Amino acid sequence: MNNKKIFREGMRDGLPIGLGYLAVSFSLGITARNIGLTPFQGFLVSLLNNASAGEYAGFTVMAADAAYIEIIFITFITNIRYLLMSCALSQRFSPDTPLIHRFFIGYDVTDELFGITIARKGYLNPCYTYGAMLLAIPGWSIGTAIGVMAGNILPARIVGALSVALFGMFIAIIIPPAKKNKVISGLVIISFVTSFCFSRLPLLSDLSEGTRTILLTVVISAIAAIFFPVKQKQDT
Repeated sequence: MNNKKIFREGMRDGLPIGLGYLAVSFSLGITARNIGLTPFQGFLVSLLNNASAGEYAGFTVMAADAAYIEIIFITFITNIRYLLMSCALSQRFSPDTPLIHRFFIGYDVTDELFGITIARKGYLNPCYTYGAMLLAIPGWSIGTAIGVMAGNILPARIVGALSVALFGMFIAIIIPPAKKNKVISGLVIISFVTSFCFSRLPLLSDLSEGTRTILLTVVISAIAAIFFPVKQKQDT
């Protein structure tokens, strides 16, 4: 199969992802507008960091006037799962795949692009991922910019209402696995409770919101990994 055909297959599979990104990133743009970013700045952030949770975490600590090191650290923690996805993809490339292709594909490893790419049989052809990225990246970046512009035009009440949409997206992400797994549902509840307590307790409440988020993320995830490790299925 030639590279042009594989590239077109990537575009075909990337089209619905790009349209989905356009809709989701609109809400992210509203959040970006609320912290004072321009449409171009919102576009640029999404172009360089194509990750909803990572960007929202970054915007949250930026809104709290966090230090640069806090922004870097919380973004790293939020996006660390992409390192595992990248490792999985690297094992599926032909050994003679040039480093430059691995570099560019690593730039945009998202949950959705990883899913459609890793599902293909045999060695991965970079042209397929490039085709999907061609539509996914603009969808995410343009959607964010449109969200910022809409936030500048729409009345404050509507902007406030739309700001809640991103929280709805995150709730939609955590509820299904929480319903299936009691450990996850317990951790979600613990996260809410401890986050509230951290904002009220002496000394801890004096920390910036970004620092509190980092502490809770690292501590709760570490405790969960120690006491509730994910069991690997062994081949029989």
